[in-house]
Formats: sequence, C-alpha cells, structure tokens
Amino acid sequence: MLAYGSAADIVDEYVRIGESTSIECLQRFVQGVNVVFEAEYLRKPNNTNVEHLLQMGESRGFPGMLGSIDCMHWEWKNCPVAWKGQFCRGDHGSNNDINVLNQSNMFNDILEGHAPNVQYTINGTPYNMGYYLADGIYPEWATFVKTISMPQGEKKKLFGQHQESARKDVERAFGVLQSRFAIIRGPARAWHMDTLKHTIYACIILQNMIVEDERQTYGGNFDYSYDNVDDNNSTTETFSGPHQNLATRLQRRASIREKQVHRQLQGDLVEYIWKRFGHVDDEI
Repeated sequence: MLAYGSAADIVDEYVRIGESTSIECLQRFVQGVNVVFEAEYLRKPNNTNVEHLLQMGESRGFPGMLGSIDCMHWEWKNCPVAWKGQFCRGDHGSNNDINVLNQSNMFNDILEGHAPNVQYTINGTPYNMGYYLADGIYPEWATFVKTISMPQGEKKKLFGQHQESARKDVERAFGVLQSRFAIIRGPARAWHMDTLKHTIYACIILQNMIVEDERQTYGGNFDYSYDNVDDNNSTTETFSGPHQNLATRLQRRASIREKQVHRQLQGDLVEYIWKRFGHVDDEI
C-alpha cells in the first residue's frame, strides 16, 4: 500500500485480512516507524552534518549553502468540506510555495537563536547566515539564493546554469520519494490529519534509510566521509541560550528578509562562480 498506493480492498485477497484490518495494520506500521526511527532519521542536522553540507556546497561553487528548498503537494481527497479553502489566500486559490513558506517552521530556529551560525566569505564579503537555493517564486530573503531570470552576459548565464543544476537535487529527491512510495503521489484517502502526518513521515524515514544504505553505491567523486571538512572556510556553532525578547526576534526576522543582503549575496556568487568555473567552461 505504501509502495504502490494500492487501496485496502485490493490487497485483502492475498494477505487474507479484511479491508478495515489492512488499514489498521498500515496505520500501526507507520506509527511504529515514526516512534522507533524518528529520532535518528528525521532529526535536524547537527554541527557535523552542517559542516558536511557546507563542504558539499563549496564543492559545487556555493560557499555557505545549506541545501535547496522547494514545495511538494499531497492532495487530501477526503478533506472535510468545512476545512476546504481555509489555506487559500486571495484569488490565487492554492497552497503554493509562498503560502506554505509562511506556515512553515523551517526558520523558527533562526528566529529563536538556535540555528547554526555559519561564517563564510564570498568575493571578499563576509556573511554569517547560511542560505538555500530556491526558484523564482520565493521572496528576496537573505536566506535564499534565486536564479536570474533572463540573464544578460556570460557571468550571469553561468551562474544561472550552476544554480539551477544544484537546485535540481531537491526536485529529484521529491521525484524519487514519490516513485518509491506511490501512496503520496496520488490523492490521500485517509480521514484524519494524524494519519496523513504519520504516513508522510514514515515514507521520508524509510527513504532516508534507503539513502544511507545505498550511499556507497552512488556515482560521483565526492567524499562522503567527514574527514575532509575544511574548518578554515566555514565554522558553525549552535546557539541554545534562553528565549530572546520580542525586539531580538523582530531584529532576526528583519535580517532574514533583508533584500539588500540577498542581492549582494547573489552578485558575489555570480563573480565567485565566474572566477572559479568561467575559464574551465571556456576551455571545454
């Protein structure tokens, strides 16, 4: 049912249990996966993981990059009528990336002062906040690096190629997740939100298990052992102090949404990627 998205009344013949029992078994299975493995396979990156991510970003031409961000939709077929449309905003009428971002807790750690403090320098400009690669729909925040629409000049074209190439990782991750667990590719037939949550979390946990098990068989020449992390280029420190006051929280929120920093970072990355890869591409 997880892998093929089969309905419960399809598997009742060969498993020799009724439809309601199949549904109950699935619900208990996904709950068990969450209880047993969530702490290991659904946790936030620790300092070692962050250093590893920074090293991978540096190898691809993006110092200070923590990853890519995107949105995957899972339609709820049995959503109660009274709840339908409550997450739509204005005439746009959908849970698009911006609406999801406004409801996400991804940046709560930064606001609360618990996020890693990433220090790095690009094109002579120092920065102290990690960023994520994003597509054009996301806002101009200091934590996002977007591509350049209709780039003019070889430098911006090269930057766009590298940014879009690296950002494809998150789209591939969603594609592989949906191909392995077809239950989240079609409309969800569950009746309760807790069941939906446990199901999607279980699929992600199992996907992370598969990635960990097959990591050594992946192609590419990147070293996945943590032995080559360069502490001179980037340092991280996790802050876990007391809850900050409202003024500090608002200051952090303003720093995340700083458009000038976003544009400065994008410009510095354009120059950095051109200096590092421009001549190589010319030779090819």
